Amino acid sequence: MYHGIRPGWIEVIAGVMFSGKSEELIRRVRRAVIARKRVQAFKSHLDDRYSGVHRISTHDGITVEATPVDSAAEILRRVRPDTEVAAIDEAQFLDESLVTVAVTLANRGVRVIVAGIDTDFRGEPFGAMPALMAVAELVDKLHAICVVCGDPACRNQRLVDGRPAAYDSPTILVGGSETYEARCRHCHQVPLVDERQGRLFETAPPSARAHPRAR
Repeated sequence: MYHGIRPGWIEVIAGVMFSGKSEELIRRVRRAVIARKRVQAFKSHLDDRYSGVHRISTHDGITVEATPVDSAAEILRRVRPDTEVAAIDEAQFLDESLVTVAVTLANRGVRVIVAGIDTDFRGEPFGAMPALMAVAELVDKLHAICVVCGDPACRNQRLVDGRPAAYDSPTILVGGSETYEARCRHCHQVPLVDERQGRLFETAPPSARAHPRAR
């Protein structure tokens, strides 16, 4: 844990789904409560899995009360003047002004704990997370276990009907184990639309491959 001479800093807990980010955030929140710090927890209103929008939840059902917000600016408006620790879960769903909000709170003397997925299902930087990691005093990047080979997982594999989602699929799609798997770099698959159509064409019967005018 980071201990500055003055109070106020930013901690980021990043990683893929199923890596324990929310669990680690809850652990830090509970320790702050035990230390008699005044704590507020926030989460994106988009995440209504498990215990609903008013709790931060792990995949194992561990929860802590939280205030749902639809923008980073709302966090800044809702933080009480006496708050010492502000915890923010599912940060990837919030707008990029979250970086300014986190810096502002840290400059006020608030310990800011942010948890979120740092890359989307394509394996590309997700929302404000990369910038938050750059300005934070402390960054922990967690890994899950690849469900294919068992190596450390650093990617979120999105599945549609059991198949890898195409590259041009929507960036945000809230879901759990029915929609996502944790995978390593080498087992992660994100087909382009043209590639997927090509594979379908190759597996089609000869009669279906003929040009319409040749039939």
